Amino acid sequence: MTDDLALTSAPPADEWRLPTGTRLLHIGPHKTGTTAVQAALFEIRDQLAEQGIYYPSYDRHPMHAVLAVTGRHSMMGDDPPKQRHWDRLIAEVDAAGDQTGVISSEFFSEADPEVIARVVEDLGGERVHVVVTLRPLVKILPSQWQQYVQNGQRTTYENWLHHMLRVPPYEQPNPSFWRRHRHDRLIERWVDVVGRDRVTVVVVDDSERDMVLRVFESLLGLPDGTLPGVPVATNRSLSLGEIEMLRRFNVEFRGQDELPDNFYSRLVRYGAIQRLKEARQPGPDEPRVTTPRWAQEQAVEIGREIADWVAGSGVRVIGDLELLYQQLPAAAEEPTSAAMVDPEAAAQALFGAIAAVPTLNGFGAPAPKPVPPVPPVKSEKAGVPVHKVRSAELVRILARRARRRLLHR
Repeated sequence: MTDDLALTSAPPADEWRLPTGTRLLHIGPHKTGTTAVQAALFEIRDQLAEQGIYYPSYDRHPMHAVLAVTGRHSMMGDDPPKQRHWDRLIAEVDAAGDQTGVISSEFFSEADPEVIARVVEDLGGERVHVVVTLRPLVKILPSQWQQYVQNGQRTTYENWLHHMLRVPPYEQPNPSFWRRHRHDRLIERWVDVVGRDRVTVVVVDDSERDMVLRVFESLLGLPDGTLPGVPVATNRSLSLGEIEMLRRFNVEFRGQDELPDNFYSRLVRYGAIQRLKEARQPGPDEPRVTTPRWAQEQAVEIGREIADWVAGSGVRVIGDLELLYQQLPAAAEEPTSAAMVDPEAAAQALFGAIAAVPTLNGFGAPAPKPVPPVPPVKSEKAGVPVHKVRSAELVRILARRARRRLLHR
């Protein structure tokens, strides 16, 4: 690895800075620091505008617009994306004129070649410069599985790893995973459209705080420290107990045919999970999701293949490609489910959000009057308080209560 590819403490801003008027297109992929970048840009969008840099201001992340242009489905229970979302984004970027524009969405990583060509043309053709942020695949695996579970998936981590790494064609249960995270092929799809001279790969170094923000400052010609580190509580990983509780709930939810998907979206993902992340911080002794050693070793080998391809591709690289194939120091020798503790505290937070069903009017607008708090739920078998019920029974109680409330309404 050559020295000029390694990130220094004083980034060569003049070397990395993109020309004024560029459309900086950050395509992710997922779990590579995208939320930190988007939150920072959105936080100071007015200040950026004063410096000639435009960031779409209607949302932190134009997810619906990107899902619309890429032809991908929205997350479980969300409203489907519309073409008007993409048209609106393009109109706003066009209105920026000669300003530098920044568009960031990890969902661009799922674009097909023909969609990539359209995206680049709509955003200004030769003005587009693609930025790809990368992290080691071995770190992405548990985070991405958690995200799938938060969108309704029921597969255990070990079973998911088995299918993603050992069962050809490696597309089930999530065909999107390797489209996002076979990073060499992802970069190649964009290089084929924009050329290697207009692609920058940033290898994120987790040991350097806010490294990815400092790189984006250099790309945009901003003074060091301009982009703030914005805490995003909803971006934290769940503990093993929390995510296993949620996965078990998904099993119960999928078994209730009467429950619509938008119930899950509004009450679970944007209610229960969001409240769980914001209101609770796992203790230092709570087990985390750990990747088995065999899966780590396989991920490291794939990471090495990705790094070798990127090194020989001719694209600009910021950071150390060797980070993409460094193995984590700790690995699980036994399935993570064997170490699970009963997540009563996390389940209480989840139930509190589900109990808010009466506060929604048609799952959309708030009801005109507040509804009194729901009294503590008891086990339907033994009449004991829910905090003394084990997680497996608790999620069954939760699903039954939610179903009855919905049918009653």
